[in-house]
Amino acid sequence: MTMDNLRYPIGPFEEICEPTDEQRNQWMMGMTEMPSMLRQAVEILSDEQLSTPYRPGGWTIRQVVHHLADNDMNAYIRFKRALTEEESTASTYRQNMWAELHDYEAPIETSLVILEALRSRFAILLHGMQPYEFLRTFTSPTHGLMTLDTALQRFDWHGRHHLAQITSLKKRMGW
Repeated sequence: MTMDNLRYPIGPFEEICEPTDEQRNQWMMGMTEMPSMLRQAVEILSDEQLSTPYRPGGWTIRQVVHHLADNDMNAYIRFKRALTEEESTASTYRQNMWAELHDYEAPIETSLVILEALRSRFAILLHGMQPYEFLRTFTSPTHGLMTLDTALQRFDWHGRHHLAQITSLKKRMGW
């Protein structure tokens, strides 16, 4: 297995430029299902297993779970700002440095609860949006001008991407 396959087990992000309502609904459904799938993937893992990197030089499973909570908080704020501000610019964060902070050593339950609650609230926001609102934009320092349609696709992909990193490690290790 190549390093790219370990890093991107579902492949790199590929944008759909003009998504249909059905595709958008699939992404929204995926984002609401991800927390329970993540919980199921990690709930029986030992502390030692949670401390295992998903690939050489990669984050541990524990760090991935905490990163998902941090990323979701940032994504939710990006959406709210894009819906309420003209020319919104998303703030960046140094995710690798965040992964080294002490809160990433906390029990994963804290981040699982954040993910469940935040994604529930995020789903309410998304389901209340009109199709034209998904065309609103914000500027990402790393990706440039982005519609909320693209941000939703990235958000859904991001969760599935990290979940696959965890499940593929479990499969490789026979857990």
